[in-house]
Amino acid sequence: MPIKIPNMLPATQTLHNENIFVITETRAMTQDIRPLQIAILNLMPTKIETETQLARLLGNTPLQVEVEFLHTATHKSKNISEEHLFTFYKTFDEVRDRKFDGMIITGAPVEQMEFEDVEYWQELCEIMEWTKTHVTSTFHICWGAQAALYYHYGIKKYPLPKKLFGVYPHTKDYDRSILLRGFDDTFMVPHSRHTTIKREDVEAVDGLRILASSEEAGVYAIATKYGRQIFITGHSEYDAETLKKEYIRDKTAGKPIEIPKNYFPEDDDTRTPLVTWRSHANLLYSNWLNYFVYQTTPYDITTIK
Repeated sequence: MPIKIPNMLPATQTLHNENIFVITETRAMTQDIRPLQIAILNLMPTKIETETQLARLLGNTPLQVEVEFLHTATHKSKNISEEHLFTFYKTFDEVRDRKFDGMIITGAPVEQMEFEDVEYWQELCEIMEWTKTHVTSTFHICWGAQAALYYHYGIKKYPLPKKLFGVYPHTKDYDRSILLRGFDDTFMVPHSRHTTIKREDVEAVDGLRILASSEEAGVYAIATKYGRQIFITGHSEYDAETLKKEYIRDKTAGKPIEIPKNYFPEDDDTRTPLVTWRSHANLLYSNWLNYFVYQTTPYDITTIK
């Protein structure tokens, strides 16, 4: 089944070219199916790129998904046009009376700031509190995961000696996790961050379970008992060249940046990057949609509580 997205969203043509099954609003109106309502709070500055990455993964399931993109009202994005936001995005105030089957809260390039110093922190806290009663399952990515763990459970983030940057092997900590059903014993995940959380802090919280981790990258996947909240510290949604773009950007700017680990063949940045995480990224999102959203959410979306 397809993902339903706005007719003129830039991601639409990209996904068509990749043979991802998308359906426009116009065609969806003729189908007698209740699609899953998924809100995406996109905090990334590269909004179109992130839209495409997430739409690609959400569209690779047998479920019809309708996406609603959200942006913060308390922060003015400098990397996207006002026209794009006005056309394809809503603010939280415009959807606060609605309920959603699922929600994704993305990462953001603010991880080296204290949470309370982030311009939209209070608005984000209001949204995260709202998800507890208006969303069946919320999927948090990278800084979004750190922010949610801090807000909901008081779990702090800590600076790393150097940027965690590359693609790292991970293993399952909880073998019976249905979020990781079908995963190989070892699977690869991209990371790009300056901060981390401590395993012992997560293990000290009743109701949280570590599902997967990495010796190099640390805790990767965390969930509450029934999956109302999922926390993913990496970037499984990244495209083949996302890390390359970040690397070239920082290198060109003269910032201290090492070549991304396990990414370029033989660490040669003139060669095409190896994509070793795509299959598990698709499985991660399809498992989340199936087991924690579709299988759990009521048919009458207004009864979510």
